[in-house]
Amino acid sequence: MIISKCRISGLPLRKVLDFGMQPLGNGFLEKKDFMNEYFFPMEIGFCETSKMIQLIEQPLLEKMFHSQYAFYSSTSKFMQAHFKEFSDFVINSEYLSTQQPFVVELGCNDGILLKNFSEKGINHLGIEPSTNVAQEANKKGVRTISDFFNEKLAETIVLKEGKADVFLAANVMCHIPDILSVVKGIKKMLKPSGVVIFEDPYLGDIVTKTSYDQIYDEHVFLFSALSIQYLFNLEDLELIDLVPQSTHGGSMRYILGHRGFYPIKESVSEILLKEKKQGLDQFSTFNKFKLKVESSKHDLVEILKKIKAKGKTIAGYAATSKSTTILNYCNIGPELIDYICDTTPIKQNKYSPGVHIPIVPYEFFKSNPPDYTFLLGWNHAKEIMIKEVDYINNGGKWITHVPEVKIL
Repeated sequence: MIISKCRISGLPLRKVLDFGMQPLGNGFLEKKDFMNEYFFPMEIGFCETSKMIQLIEQPLLEKMFHSQYAFYSSTSKFMQAHFKEFSDFVINSEYLSTQQPFVVELGCNDGILLKNFSEKGINHLGIEPSTNVAQEANKKGVRTISDFFNEKLAETIVLKEGKADVFLAANVMCHIPDILSVVKGIKKMLKPSGVVIFEDPYLGDIVTKTSYDQIYDEHVFLFSALSIQYLFNLEDLELIDLVPQSTHGGSMRYILGHRGFYPIKESVSEILLKEKKQGLDQFSTFNKFKLKVESSKHDLVEILKKIKAKGKTIAGYAATSKSTTILNYCNIGPELIDYICDTTPIKQNKYSPGVHIPIVPYEFFKSNPPDYTFLLGWNHAKEIMIKEVDYINNGGKWITHVPEVKIL
């Protein structure tokens, strides 16, 4: 469905960037499915009132989140450690009641965050639309329902379970086109002292690093503190704290509560001022971003072509959702990337969306090391470099595109 108006303000969007026809970010497929592969025109627009960057068109949620959803959070040890820190942050905060606390998480995936609450006997509920990962969460003892969250579901949960002390989400809120209904639902879910705490890729980092691969079908929004402030103020919820995070190449943890209940921390005014200085409230900033994206595309294709012209092999490392944007926008197929290795079984022995590069098990990479490896999972670079010290010591070279295209 094409949306020419802002999903928050209802005012017209100004188009920023056109990525052309794109497949689903997690739409890994078999050869027999090539002919029927789904594509959509991926463009982003900016609303000067809500300060929100958003997809102009997004596929139906059912096309993206389903029984074959291919992303499992727990496959990353780094993310396991991060979510342990996240849970400790909540448990040790002033926001969790000392008596019978109740924690709800939207988009709990395979239970990577909520299991930390479950293990401490804290009453919790996970809401996960993809049935396969919801089943994994329940197997781990994380009480989870499979559904799409909105205002109506919030009312049902409150009648059965009561209101929540803390409503959590991690890399989920930016996925939801009907965000207004979600915010209304969150307000109804919260106790008077309740807070919503969520993390998502941060627009400020995306602009600084030219990490345009954070834009794909699932990420209908790219948030800043300015846009979140506008959105939640519509339901009389206010920012009370902001905590920058290193996850996903740069994220922000937003903490909001009912207006006037909690004092507002200095981080809020500091980051809002920083965003205005960066120009995240101005269309001209995103026009400059567009030019940087186009330059990055040119430089990446050129470096790959030069390497292949020398008869060298190039592999991709990690079949990420983000890589779908890079590969399709830059028209990088199997003529430039020999294969992509990945540790997720559901992706292995399939092909990447759109450009159809073979996805192989990680063991293939270990036994057939390429001359060069394109770091598609760049946001996990620290974890990957520790893991691949032997590859590096044996002369393997890495290609990255963030924050600039270069050979490491």
